[in-house]
Amino acid sequence: MSRRDEILDVAVAVLEEQGPDAVTMRELAARMGIRAPSLYKHVRDKDDILAGLQERALIDMARHLAAAEPGLGALADAYRSWAMAHPRLYEVATRRPLARERIAPGVESAAAAPIVAAAGGDEHLARALWALAHGLVDLELSNRFPPGADLDATWRKALTGFEK
Repeated sequence: MSRRDEILDVAVAVLEEQGPDAVTMRELAARMGIRAPSLYKHVRDKDDILAGLQERALIDMARHLAAAEPGLGALADAYRSWAMAHPRLYEVATRRPLARERIAPGVESAAAAPIVAAAGGDEHLARALWALAHGLVDLELSNRFPPGADLDATWRKALTGFEK
């Protein structure tokens, strides 16, 4: 494992425990038992760390989505379950501009591939599906649905418009 990977491991832990604002060079260095300037031997800056977090999120999400059973409902369940299991990593990956110039080529398209496939290759339909799933997840993570709302039924109803 590279030192950059170790830094990103610590960054994921800080992110999930305390949120994106806590991912500072000082906090990462303290957790690693080094001085903050030493981090710059392995990462360019905080934006490089955030891009690394986005890349990790997309790679992990792509694996999770690719492992879903066939069908739109199963894909939606996989997307939702990944986001609920990694809410702050999800936040960094989906609520901020994607650092396309800093993530490895192919990572974004690999994460989108299961959604594009579910949309029959139609990129516009895939974007609509992603927007729907993202909106529902975002509202759920923000506790914006009324208490007792049947979110499983909401997901099923929302997806019926996309089924062929």
